Amino acid sequence: MVKLYEFQGKSILEREGIRTPKGFLAETPEEARSAAEKIGKKVIIKSQVLATGRYKAGAIKFAETPQEVENIVKELLGKNVKGYTVEKVLVEEAVDIDKEMFLSIIVNDSYKVKGPEIIFSPEGGIDIEQLAIEAPEKIGRLIVDYVEGVDRKKLSEMLKNLGIEQEILKDLVDFITKTYNVFRKYDCRVVEINPIALSRGKLYAADCKITIDDSSTFRHPEFEFDVPRDMHRPPTELEKIAWKIEENDYRGTAYFVQLSNEPPVDKGEGYVAFHGIGGGASMLAADTLLKRGLKIANYADSSGNPPASKIYRLIKVILSQPEIEGYVLMGCVFASQEQWHHAHAIVKAFREEADRLQGFPVVVLIAGNKERESIEILKKGFKDLPYRFEVYGRDYIYDPEYIAERVVELVKEYRMARGKGQ
Repeated sequence: MVKLYEFQGKSILEREGIRTPKGFLAETPEEARSAAEKIGKKVIIKSQVLATGRYKAGAIKFAETPQEVENIVKELLGKNVKGYTVEKVLVEEAVDIDKEMFLSIIVNDSYKVKGPEIIFSPEGGIDIEQLAIEAPEKIGRLIVDYVEGVDRKKLSEMLKNLGIEQEILKDLVDFITKTYNVFRKYDCRVVEINPIALSRGKLYAADCKITIDDSSTFRHPEFEFDVPRDMHRPPTELEKIAWKIEENDYRGTAYFVQLSNEPPVDKGEGYVAFHGIGGGASMLAADTLLKRGLKIANYADSSGNPPASKIYRLIKVILSQPEIEGYVLMGCVFASQEQWHHAHAIVKAFREEADRLQGFPVVVLIAGNKERESIEILKKGFKDLPYRFEVYGRDYIYDPEYIAERVVELVKEYRMARGKGQ
């Protein structure tokens, strides 16, 4: 899933006819001051970072005058908020709020639903999970038929049962229906507006959180995603490069995520690059390495029968990580994809790195379609290369502990040869 910034979400809401407070995006203190002058009243300054809990983190401020806005923005820009650097702010009018309400539209993955669900509460600006425990009667839920859309009559009945006043009932039904249209049109997993602010008889989306299904990002180039995945931190430079491998090549997967931006000070028994084939099996294999005391620099997966060119580019990214002390491909699965694509890619990538990685441990477990040919390609390709190289086939896919032991031993040898042994 891919999160949108608040200013992006509000731009969508406005486009679809949902009222939001008047606001302007600013990237400098001077732009923020100008925005405040255009608004001409008390404003809220919101740091645009993809993190929750911004107010408690000191990333949302109130200001009365343009000069105050400029001073606050000078402090906010460049600030670290939960791992994100503030590079822009949203300067927005502070509307007078008479009532706050909560709205979320989600994909309910329950086997009983498997579709969109509207969640609403007449109490907004609160921890909805806590409210669900303490006062579940204050939360309404409505399943939406994806083909038919929102049943306005059922929605109206739900709102009345939650105590919504007749004066705003029609407007609130319209508001929620338009929000659902955003949810569907933009391939969302979550659209949350908290709070919906009632101000002098008008409804505003005072804050919003929109998350888009990552499988649909190719249909939304307007958002210019760096890496269209749900991450709790900004993407690293290598992750951005790895995404470029995926972005316009749909032939199989070349997934890559760094587990640490910096190599650990104490590497223990080894800081290794991990490459798997198949999500579930790969996670089990990675867990085996961790249990043996190894530290994993990254998690990578190349399943779905990608071509050798795509796998090669992924391996080059993996090997670009600083100070890794080994490369492990653990395909703990009988893969139906033709494995010789992996074999060719591995040989090419490591031939190009041979001068730089003298004695470097390379351990490959590969099984399934074209397994025998793949192992022959690997053995022949590494025969004259200066690596600590071992390759294993199907006899070991249920014995990842043995592979982990071999990695540990080879890494120890490598560390000793480089004067880093314990």
